[in-house]
Amino acid sequence: TFFLKRLAKMAIGKNPMKSKYSKKGSKKKVVDAYSRKEWYDVKAPAVFRNRDACKTIVNRTQGTKIASEFLKGRVFEVNLGDLHNNPNLGFSKMKLRVEDVQGRSCLTNFHGMSFTTDRLRSLVRKWHTLIESIVDVKTTDGYLVRMFCIGQTKRRGLQVSKTSYAQTSQVKRIRRKMSDIIFQHVTTSDLRQVVEKLVAETIGNDIEKACSGIYPLQNVFIR
Repeated sequence: TFFLKRLAKMAIGKNPMKSKYSKKGSKKKVVDAYSRKEWYDVKAPAVFRNRDACKTIVNRTQGTKIASEFLKGRVFEVNLGDLHNNPNLGFSKMKLRVEDVQGRSCLTNFHGMSFTTDRLRSLVRKWHTLIESIVDVKTTDGYLVRMFCIGQTKRRGLQVSKTSYAQTSQVKRIRRKMSDIIFQHVTTSDLRQVVEKLVAETIGNDIEKACSGIYPLQNVFIR
């Protein structure tokens, strides 16, 4: 019959339908994904001592897909201790945003600052009042900055009481004083000067001194 003749022509152990569809992906060439990529150096702003922040990777320029366009806008989180070669500043993290690409270097600008989780947890203590303030201020060069101030009450020299709680009225006055000092510092400085003050903890020290007449403070930081 026709069916038996058809079987005789077919090779033993082969399915013609299976071989027909199996050829589709067999011609694809396996290419290593990293062979199309390039490494770029991320440069921190000049306000930091160590400008070599890190490295980043991106696909090589092909046709209309330009590598520099994919790099612009990237945000990197770098430890402040590494940027200043000072391990005592390791609890601060700086966010740097790529603004421009020159050759194989990505030029960044300050984008934000935060603390490590363990540092924030250590600022919360028993028998003390934690005071926080949030201020939105604009620098002289037009950058709108949101500043978070955090501090806690401190035991007085000859204090006998176990607790160091501030009254609600004192907390309000301290919070108002924090906002005034932050506003005074930021509105008279450009972004570079603000970053320098954040690194040197100038604003936190000024707040600590100004609020000593209301209630002594300790561990006052801007983040």
